[in-house]
Amino acid sequence: MGVQIFSIIPSREIELTDLSGKKIAIDAFNIIFQFLSVIRDRMTGEPLKDHHGNVTSHLSGLLYRTANLIEAGISPVFVFDGKYPEFKKKTIEEREKVREEARKKWEEAVRKGKPAMKYAQAASQMDEKILESSKRILELMGVPWVQAPSEGEATCAVLCKRNEVFATGSQDGDSLLFGSPRLVRNLSISGRKKLPNKEVYIEVRPQLIELKEVLSKLELTREQLIMIGLLIGTDYNEGIEGVGPKTALKLVKEHKALDNLLTAVEFPGEIDIERVYNFFLNPPYAENYKLQPKEPDRGKLVKFMVDEHDFSQERMEKVVDKLQESYGKSKQSSLSGWVK
Repeated sequence: MGVQIFSIIPSREIELTDLSGKKIAIDAFNIIFQFLSVIRDRMTGEPLKDHHGNVTSHLSGLLYRTANLIEAGISPVFVFDGKYPEFKKKTIEEREKVREEARKKWEEAVRKGKPAMKYAQAASQMDEKILESSKRILELMGVPWVQAPSEGEATCAVLCKRNEVFATGSQDGDSLLFGSPRLVRNLSISGRKKLPNKEVYIEVRPQLIELKEVLSKLELTREQLIMIGLLIGTDYNEGIEGVGPKTALKLVKEHKALDNLLTAVEFPGEIDIERVYNFFLNPPYAENYKLQPKEPDRGKLVKFMVDEHDFSQERMEKVVDKLQESYGKSKQSSLSGWVK
């Protein structure tokens, strides 16, 4: 998902502690899909579920990993997608087909007693229950969330441009095309990570990408960076076959403006490329929001997670203690809900 431009853009590894005292606008759909994909039984691929049969993998991820971010002094703000633009419909439909095929392979693998994790991960799916329970746990934790009218990363980018947050947190590069001054990757997956299909572990650290540095190193404008994304392919348009980041960069430097590019190359499909280009430049974004964290509601949070979703009482008490301690420190240090 998202535009794949990371092979040509500069980034630097950082530690979580480097983000202490900063607000990060997190692409909620992106991180929740990570939790739904990763937090599963390693053999059967089954996600965590409560006694009602409700999926709780996302709740586990949001609880423990968000608590870790807050303990590190980071103030997360989760931004949820709204209605996607009509020209994203084909991408959504194609993803649904991929998930359905993966679901069938998952079921077959389980039936034959074979490892099923990779198929289960590809079949990960978001629904209204997952969305509503995600917002609910964030509220009870005291973590602010924002409802975007359209793409969440567009609103993340605006918050960052307004200097209301330090960076966008996402694995995708779309926020750079939307104009976010900074992007932090690997925010929720830092630590030791097992390589797919190998008994090899690597250390994953957060990466900081700064749009100003990207444009300077590549000698591009933001408009030209969008053009590179369009050539490679985005969530809204199919890229040109055989054109990767390096070729796209060469084409954009050669033709410079979108009009020239559209004359020189032919994009596949029926999507109006100019509309997609303008969407990246001027997307809908949230206007009304509150970014201040609140004190966690201990009683309701424990009840929600333990009584309703079967989480361990003892572990919950420890996490809430951590949240309350972190909230207390933020008030004592007069950071006004942490700084930007």
